Amino acid sequence: MVIVVMLVNLTINAFPQVKPFRFGFKLAPDISWLFPDSEGYSSDGSTLGFTWGFLSDFALTENYFVSTGFGMDYMGGKLEYPHALMLGQDTLLTTGELSRKYKFRNLEVPLTLKMRTNKFGSISYFGKIGFGTSFNIKSKADDEFAYYINTQKKTEDFNDVDIKDEITFMRASMIFGAGIEYFIDESTSLILGIDFNSGLTNVLKNENVVDPGVEQKANLNYFQLNIGVLF
Repeated sequence: MVIVVMLVNLTINAFPQVKPFRFGFKLAPDISWLFPDSEGYSSDGSTLGFTWGFLSDFALTENYFVSTGFGMDYMGGKLEYPHALMLGQDTLLTTGELSRKYKFRNLEVPLTLKMRTNKFGSISYFGKIGFGTSFNIKSKADDEFAYYINTQKKTEDFNDVDIKDEITFMRASMIFGAGIEYFIDESTSLILGIDFNSGLTNVLKNENVVDPGVEQKANLNYFQLNIGVLF
């Protein structure tokens, strides 16, 4: 604690025009997708979502900051893979193909190094790189199960299926971002930026129902457009 106080005091004395701490909030639409790494699994497209959350910057020098905060992420992706279900009054599993739209709600805590240019009029530019850690709060899926009976294709739809037991609790990622700050006054600025959040860890659990020798694996990635304000 003493060391932290000394560093903050040093920052204040060395860069009196820079606030040692800034706080704000953001809204961020995103496009996300799942990248599978299991035999028989394929991506079936991306999904649109959004994030809301809070931002905070801790000044290291005049133009270098530790940027963190937290965000509530609504995102997902689509996969296709072999699956088996017990349908209706059947007592045996029916094998077919599942098209699943994943819908995740995650709480993410990023930790990045933010590098900002000097001001050009009222505008400065920044880049950032770091890590993200997110925790799954809720997971649901919209499923379309396709199967054949006597060469005739049939489908069954299931919405808002609870799949939390099939999703890992924690996800780690790399974060790369860039953007601009528009300064309304000396300390208040509007933020517009884009982040690429690349998943490092598997977000799926368990084995495939049709082939238990296949472990379910997929990484969650997304692009995010950040719109926010810092005070």
